[in-house]
Amino acid sequence: MSHRLFICVMVAGLLATVSAQEGAMGSGQPSAQASAQTMSSGLSAADKKFVREAAEGGMAEVELGQLAVQKASSDDVKKFGQRMVDDHSKANDKLKELASGKGINLPSSPNAKQEATKDRLSKLSGDEFDKAYMRDMLQDHKQDVAAFRMESKTGRDADVKSFAAQTLPTIQDHLKEAQNITPKVLQARGTTVAPSASQQ
Repeated sequence: MSHRLFICVMVAGLLATVSAQEGAMGSGQPSAQASAQTMSSGLSAADKKFVREAAEGGMAEVELGQLAVQKASSDDVKKFGQRMVDDHSKANDKLKELASGKGINLPSSPNAKQEATKDRLSKLSGDEFDKAYMRDMLQDHKQDVAAFRMESKTGRDADVKSFAAQTLPTIQDHLKEAQNITPKVLQARGTTVAPSASQQ
């Protein structure tokens, strides 16, 4: 009887040990996943701000570009608008892929200020739309170039920094194109653009 009891105790002990080891392995995996998620989303405040604003700005550029294709009277403005749709859609897709890998939730729409700009422009047409849209594009792309250049130099996260550096030349090209088109659009109706606003 005592021998049987001893065997039962030994078997129970072995089962308990195996169960404990399996439990440790099972609980360790979620912990590792949680740790990986924490590391992947552990961007600096500046990097997070850049990613969020780049996403909002990219969506706004696409939506405003679509407006330009529909409402502009100038062929140059229409072509510029279409390029905004094409180029920023590609950049937006890259940013979504980057954010997904980092566990970052991107905004689903432009910010309130950008939505207000879209609402304002949607009420214009023809020459008035051309002038207002290109003024906005000139200002926006100056800010974009500055932001992307800064991130490409000072970003803490290598992937975010690389995205900024790879996208910067396209945005710089957009700015040059806006600088060329804006004076033509404004001067066509006797409106001039200040040198400081277009020749930087």
